[in-house]
Order: sequence, then structure tokens, then C-alpha cells
Amino acid sequence: MKWIIVISLFCLSFSFIYSFINKSNLDLSNNSESFYEYSSVTIDGKEFKMSNLKGKKVIIVNVASKCGYTPQYEGLQKLYMQYKDKVEILGFPSNDFLWQEPGKNSDIKSFCTTKYGVTFPMFEKVKVKKGKNQDPLYTWLSHLELNGINNQAPSWNFCKYLINEKGELENFYSSSIKPLSEEILNFINNE
Repeated sequence: MKWIIVISLFCLSFSFIYSFINKSNLDLSNNSESFYEYSSVTIDGKEFKMSNLKGKKVIIVNVASKCGYTPQYEGLQKLYMQYKDKVEILGFPSNDFLWQEPGKNSDIKSFCTTKYGVTFPMFEKVKVKKGKNQDPLYTWLSHLELNGINNQAPSWNFCKYLINEKGELENFYSSSIKPLSEEILNFINNE
């Protein structure tokens, strides 16, 4: 019984120390405070500046090809086709959750376009979980001191960040909120 308690305390201590070190290695001072100051690399390897989206609403989604939520690609594409004059959808593949996006960028692009007819902008595979390897845009999206309202990183694939026309993060939704849900449609249609 004593060994179980000792091992449990050791694991708990190690977890706390690892978490502290991981957070302390993350330097937030070099990150921008405006969405429009960021740029990302498209799935085709080209730089895309978020400043190109000024005046437009944006939905940022971390996506994966082998997930129970993968069929949301269909809803995202429908949303994009119906509202692309009002909102831009940006897909960021990530392999952070149970290795559900194992492919290369070319494989991901082929899957999205062939299986779901995706035409909204897709980006290269990135890390979305908090930590020193987190993509800079996702660092901004998931740190309250940078975006002003949210401290939550994606908890699974297909989490959604909603950015208004001023480049301000307006809301965060988990994977369970579908692309054509009332919450998303209200965001798009509210002036």
C-alpha cells in the first residue's frame, strides 16, 4: 500500500513539474496582440497573411482526417459555400489528438478535396495544444492575455474559434458544436 502512495505522489509531482516547465518555456512576450499581425503557411506552402481578412468574419478550425468529427468537413464546406461573402473558414490540420491526422500536407489536401470537396483555405499541419511547439496563431487564440477573452486551447479536433470583422476573438466552441449550428449561424448573420 505504501508503494502505491509513493508512486502516486511521484507521478503527481512529476506531472506538476512538467506542466510548470512547459508553461515557463512558453514566451508570450514575442507574440502579437492582434489577429491581423499573424501569418500562416497554406497547405500548398504559401504564406498567408491574416491581414488579408480585415473586415471579414473568420472561423478557425483545427481539423483531422481520421476522427469521429471528420464528417464536419461537409458542414464546414456547406457553410463556406452558403456564406463565403460574409465569413472565411480556415482549416488547420493537427495530429495532436490520438494521431488522427498522420498524413503529409499533400495527403491531407487530397483527402479533403476528394472526399468532401473542400474549397475553403487549408493550412499546413500545426501543433494546436499549449506548449513551446504550439503554432503562434493558436498561442494567440488560446491565451487570455493575448486575445482578451479566451484561455482555452482545442480539447479535440474540430474546435472552432470565431473572429469578428475587427480581428477580435469573439468566441470559442468545442467540437460538439456543428458548423451549421445556431451558434455559428448567429455569429455569421449578426451585424
